[in-house]
Formats: sequence, C-alpha cells, structure tokens
Amino acid sequence: MITIGDIEAARTRIAPHVRHTPVMRMSGAKDTLPVKGQVTLKLECLQVTGSFKARGAMNRLLSAPSEEVAHGIVTASGGNHGLAVARTAYVVGTKATIFLPSNVSPAKLAKMQQWGAGTRIVGAAFDEANAAALAYVRQAGAVYFHPFADPAVVAGQGTLGLEILDDLPDIDTILVAIGGGGLVSGLATAVRARRPDIRIIGVEPVGSPTLKACLDAGKLVALPQLTTKVPTMACRQTDQRVFDIVRTHIEHIILVTDEQMEQAARWLWFETGVAADLSGAASIAAIQSAHPLLIEAKHLCALVCGAGPEGIT
Repeated sequence: MITIGDIEAARTRIAPHVRHTPVMRMSGAKDTLPVKGQVTLKLECLQVTGSFKARGAMNRLLSAPSEEVAHGIVTASGGNHGLAVARTAYVVGTKATIFLPSNVSPAKLAKMQQWGAGTRIVGAAFDEANAAALAYVRQAGAVYFHPFADPAVVAGQGTLGLEILDDLPDIDTILVAIGGGGLVSGLATAVRARRPDIRIIGVEPVGSPTLKACLDAGKLVALPQLTTKVPTMACRQTDQRVFDIVRTHIEHIILVTDEQMEQAARWLWFETGVAADLSGAASIAAIQSAHPLLIEAKHLCALVCGAGPEGIT
C-alpha cells in the first residue's frame, strides 16, 4: 500500500501545516499504572483539530491536483477525520461535506461547522454514513477522502511513527488505538522500516474488534454487528491493504470495553489535565487492564490520538 519513502515524503509535504506534538513522561501519579516500565504519552490530541487525522487529510490534499478538489471534498467520519477534512478544506478555500453517524460527538460536530463544513447525519454507524457519502460524490462530482483506505491518508498518518522514533529512541512498545486501521498501518510501516525490534500493539473496543476479527479468521471479514458507543473506533470492515499490513507488523491487539476507556479518559484528565476522547484514552485503558504483554515492557509509548471532553464530564 505504502513504503517508508511515501511516509518520508509525506512528512516533508505536510510539515508547514501540522504540529510536531509533544511527549509527556508519566510520573507522580496518584493512581499508578500497573506496569514496571516507564510510560510516555505521545500527545497527538494537541494536533491541529485535536487528532492525528490532520496528518492524513493534509497529505491527501497536497498529493492531489488542485483541479481535483475544486468542486469540494466529501468524506464520512466518526468525528476526528471529519474535523481534519473540514480544516483541510478551509485551508485551501474549498467546500467540505462531512457525513456522520448519529452518535457523533456534538462538540466535534460543532467544530466541523465552525470550520465551514457542511454536515449530514446519516445512520447509526460509520458504514451507513460512508455509503451516503459515496452516493453523494457520484452525484456532486466532488472528490472523496476516505478515512483509512487511501494510500495518501495512510502515509500521512505514518509520519506520526517517524515523530515518535525521533522523540523516544529508547521505547520498546507502542500502543495504538484502532478504528478502521489507517493509523496503525501507517505507523507500523514507518516503525518497522526504522526499528523492527519495537513491538506495536493495537487496541480495539470489545464492541468493534475490526482487525482482531480479521487476524483470528486469517482473512478479511466484516463484523456482524457493532456494539461500541465510541464512533471514532466503530468500523464494520477494514480495507484489504490495511489488513495485509496489520497481519505482517502488529504483534497483538488488546480489546478494551467502553467503560474501561471512559475510566482511562477520566484518569488522564485527573492525573495530567489532558482532555482525551475515548479513542485517545484507549492506550491507557489497555495499560490499566494489566495485560501480560505490557507488564514487563521497559518503556511504553501510549499514543493519545484524539482530544475530547469525555474525561472532563
């Protein structure tokens, strides 16, 4: 799908338009995490628009001919990708139309509208919103920015892996939340090319084990139902190319409940003042589960991939 060269080119391309987000070494917590090693947060929740999605959306835009986006950009999203596309369209002065499921965060919906995007609520999950978005593209002649099944988007997300390696050269484990799989596949491509010794562990909701179901089956499968209430991590089926990367590079996927992610978001807010959405808190939820793969790690990077009010309310 992509190479390390694609990711390096994306990093140069998007550098003027995204932030190099900070890292925070955890210390002094009231409720300590159940691991022996150092835990460092990668605060991608401080990225423009509040998530890593800004990287992929901007790379997709800058990789496209200008005439391709002249009639507008369309996408479907659980929230974070929609925000990124709304902001990307604003930067170049074109129209964005975002299709979203009914459980999208009201705060994220409002922010998309503040960026000038048109928003349409369709269905109860990403797949229904995505079908409506694709139908609209055919009718309107606009260009579609897929949230994870697009090489330019995946390459953009992969720049986060390069940044983590630059900032944390001594890590041995990276925890990555998974929705459709664009982030974990891009990040894994970058990290494996530079540091094949690092373990990359995915985190999915119990109610949307999209990639774990594929790994267990040994082939691409669609989930019969989605029961998670986390819209940014709810995806019935990933892309074959994404799955091929994941089954090559990802050691394990840990499943966490929505309640564990809620608890982790509250922990982040109390212990660090970081306001993470539930996908952003997923890596902490995995650590708090005391999974055997994590207990003996020497230095874990917990990716806080998205911002939101869940830990505050």
